[in-house]
Amino acid sequence: MRSTTRIAALGLAGLLLAACHHKDKDAPLAFVPADTPYVVANLDVLDDDTRKALLTQADAQLPAQLTQLRSAADDMAEKDPDASRLLKAVIAELDGKTIEAFAQNAGLNIKGRSAFYGLGLSPVGRFELTDPKAFDAFIARLETAYGKPFETATVGGLSYRKHASTEAGMQVVIAVAGKQAVAALLPIDASEATLRLAFGLDRPAKNLQDDGRLDQLAKAKHYQPWAIGQVDLARLLPLAASGKEPMFNALRKARAEAEAARTGEPVANQLRVAPSCEGEATRVAARVPSISFGYTKLDEKHQDLRWDVALADDITKAFADLKVALPGLGAAGDAPFDVSLALPVAQLRAFWSAQADAVAAKPFTCPALTDLNEGFAKIGTLSQQAAVPPVGDLLGLRVALDSFDAGSNDGLPKFSGRVLIGTSNPAGLVAMAQMAASGLSQLKLTTDGKPVALPPAVSAPLGTPIWVAMGPKALALAIGQGEETKLGDLLNAPTGDAGHFGRMHLSGEMYQAWVKAMEQRADHIAQLTAAADAESDDAEAQATAKAAAERSKAQFESMQAQAARIKSVGGEVHMDSNGLVFTSQTELK
Repeated sequence: MRSTTRIAALGLAGLLLAACHHKDKDAPLAFVPADTPYVVANLDVLDDDTRKALLTQADAQLPAQLTQLRSAADDMAEKDPDASRLLKAVIAELDGKTIEAFAQNAGLNIKGRSAFYGLGLSPVGRFELTDPKAFDAFIARLETAYGKPFETATVGGLSYRKHASTEAGMQVVIAVAGKQAVAALLPIDASEATLRLAFGLDRPAKNLQDDGRLDQLAKAKHYQPWAIGQVDLARLLPLAASGKEPMFNALRKARAEAEAARTGEPVANQLRVAPSCEGEATRVAARVPSISFGYTKLDEKHQDLRWDVALADDITKAFADLKVALPGLGAAGDAPFDVSLALPVAQLRAFWSAQADAVAAKPFTCPALTDLNEGFAKIGTLSQQAAVPPVGDLLGLRVALDSFDAGSNDGLPKFSGRVLIGTSNPAGLVAMAQMAASGLSQLKLTTDGKPVALPPAVSAPLGTPIWVAMGPKALALAIGQGEETKLGDLLNAPTGDAGHFGRMHLSGEMYQAWVKAMEQRADHIAQLTAAADAESDDAEAQATAKAAAERSKAQFESMQAQAARIKSVGGEVHMDSNGLVFTSQTELK
């Protein structure tokens, strides 16, 4: 038995050593401090077939996206000409190329690994290259377009570019370190030690690759390894509030100097940090310790994402086991637009009232956080007011649309579908509606779910018949011919499982209808503006309005092209024992 155990132990040790041996000491994550407050990185690269399919999709979308970028560059041309030129230079690099060709021309490795992370609060991006010289040439082209070449400097024998802004107290630094490109936003007076750490000349005492935090997240949350991110608020908020973080201090100092020049308020006075701030920031972070996200499925037809918001135990215990009796919350909807949202006001009131009482008992004293005292006081007041029916009886809402038409610019949109209001007292809700609208005084409903037509005087504004039906825990409306036949299924749909708070389904066709509706409204506004400018006989205003209308048209054409590729979009929200979970599923045609 001992021999078997020893062999198993030796085998496990061998596997662990092999795993450690195969870790790339020059992988981007090997340069990321283990205590970084935020990070987005890939643990692995996509397989060739999936990458090829996604690149094909990206190439198909690129012309429309470049149209939007051109519009954005034109919009900022007057206020920020430098940034406009830089964006146009990026557009020129992409125009007429595939993503793969652009990457090759810029020396970027599309099969490589990358990491975006915080060195303290300072953002650092690190990504692998195929051709360092090509990347240098790419940056040089952008510099030329920007019109303000970066300075060059050296640290530890490594040459790098930098562009400093005294107004912001910050500098952008860019370097090629080995076969990786590094870009960072650092304080203008960053120390040599900070620069060396940012560029990877020195390594952090403990790095994120060895720490394994992202690997653990991927396993716990079912994230795929291609893109995983985390914001560690338990580290970030106290760091920002401590008065000791270099980047935050540089920004505060620059702002204080500007304020001093304007008002005469001494800089030193503005830079004082109350002793309570760090502890109170830690108190806030304890309520929401971290946020993370990652793809759960990614291929040529699917893009599924998951977001996790970690919450304090008392928050999760209040809602993780809560079952909300909202019909439809327990199953995915199948209408072209179908959304269910739980609003259990009774439980929400109790929770938020307790939070307000906790803040009132121990108010924040840090100047940056004192607004929370007033905010929670208002929440406490609203919690008390929400006890009044019908708000206090609410359980949630479901909206299911089968059709949507924007209609004329001067009229209401035309739609058909159903609306369900979950409530613990549906009869009371009907009674209040009857008191508010005399046309409903003769309305008689029972909880058997049978539809009753509303009087024509009530339904006339929508120009279509309306039916209403009542169940034990809901009141439902059917809007449009034939919709009343679906009220029974609506009222009897499965209610929410424990911890479930929302579901959403949107078809590609409905998405396109919405984009078309927005486009029609934008066109109408542009026509009105053009007519007003024509009457004013202002040639410059007319030209501006015409250019804006053309950019708007191009943007909507881009949006329509993207919407045409979507088959469906779905989403779900639930609370588990660790926090709030949001998932989205996008299926492409």
